[in-house]
Amino acid sequence: MATDSTPETRWLTPDEQQAWRAYLRASRLLEVALDRDLAHHGTQLSEYEVVSMLSEAPAGRMRMSALADLVVQSRSRVTHTAARLEKRGWVRREACVDDRRGVELVLTEQGRAHIDDMARCHVNSVREHLLDVLTPQEFRDLGHSMQKIRDALAEPGQAGDAIR
Repeated sequence: MATDSTPETRWLTPDEQQAWRAYLRASRLLEVALDRDLAHHGTQLSEYEVVSMLSEAPAGRMRMSALADLVVQSRSRVTHTAARLEKRGWVRREACVDDRRGVELVLTEQGRAHIDDMARCHVNSVREHLLDVLTPQEFRDLGHSMQKIRDALAEPGQAGDAIR
């Protein structure tokens, strides 16, 4: 972890600064584009991500704390997202089957009915705004680089392979 007590700051070179700023801007623009495309389905990227993870989970249910870790959002943000999705009837909260103190988010049939159209939209958006912009090798290199960063930043106990 970087601290102010570091003996000497290793300032970014001009090339590093250019690459860093390109990454920041591109990652934010990509998220805006993906969010904008999903808006046609009345949802946001953060909502789609939660519903998508639930659709892939066994029995369409997942402990909310594990879901927050998986989508890299705070527990309070996932709680707010879950509340919005509950109002639409796409999810419901239930006590954990194996630990009644915990809460699981469960994908409803209504939520499952919406996931296919949203998934098609999302995949087309990812292709248009990311995959079609890069060569296959550039995309593989990007994936490899992001996996290294993910693994370096993952909290102890978080499965590196859980996020794909």
